Amino acid sequence: MATTKKPNYSTINLFIRSFVFSIYSWTTIPLYSFVCMLALAFPLSYRHALIRAYLRLYLHVLKYVCLINYQVKGLENIPHDRTGIILSKHQSTWETFFLPTIFHDPAIIVKKELLWVPFFGWGLATSDPIAIDRNNKSSAMQQVIEKGARCLQAGRWVLIFPEGTRIPAGQVGKYRLGGARLAVASGYPVIPIAHNAGYFWPKRKFIKQPGTIQVVIGPLIESKGRTPEEVLELTKNWIENTVKKIK
Repeated sequence: MATTKKPNYSTINLFIRSFVFSIYSWTTIPLYSFVCMLALAFPLSYRHALIRAYLRLYLHVLKYVCLINYQVKGLENIPHDRTGIILSKHQSTWETFFLPTIFHDPAIIVKKELLWVPFFGWGLATSDPIAIDRNNKSSAMQQVIEKGARCLQAGRWVLIFPEGTRIPAGQVGKYRLGGARLAVASGYPVIPIAHNAGYFWPKRKFIKQPGTIQVVIGPLIESKGRTPEEVLELTKNWIENTVKKIK
């Protein structure tokens, strides 16, 4: 599976496109966050519907301003009668906007400090994420298992980036056991996600590169009868082997 060939645009052209998109982000995210906070009086499912609407619009604007499109394979692997733990490759900001549009009402594992970030963090807080204190590792893991299990039982997906932070495209970060431990403790499956968004929306780079992001959703990895280490190894191998095919 090959990456779609990028169109040939000048650096100035790409800078202008990225600047216009940044203005769009800086102006709409505060407004969106304010609307989300007003929606706190409504049930969580309504708030998530509002969030999805904004995220779809955001990706639509990204497509026409920065010429970044996406293609998804493996949608048939998402079950309709159960949820699980989403373990996704983390290369870019892009996947944090995209994944909630296909996995409805996800509980995202985030650092609690992120919820205090003006506007973006406030809007994120209305989605009822699982906020943890990473300075206290034992407490954080317990929070992931307890809160994650409650979300799964309530019919919500739990979204975790096992590498913990954005890793530049072409590199492999240290995969953490948290998501796999939640899967084994709760008995729910893992669904792995591979993509190459980091080539188009690179970490800490202002200019975005046009092209088509490839996203591949893997088959469920069952957790019953397996250790967290086995679940994590199966997940990591699938994600990294798939990333190599699409880069």
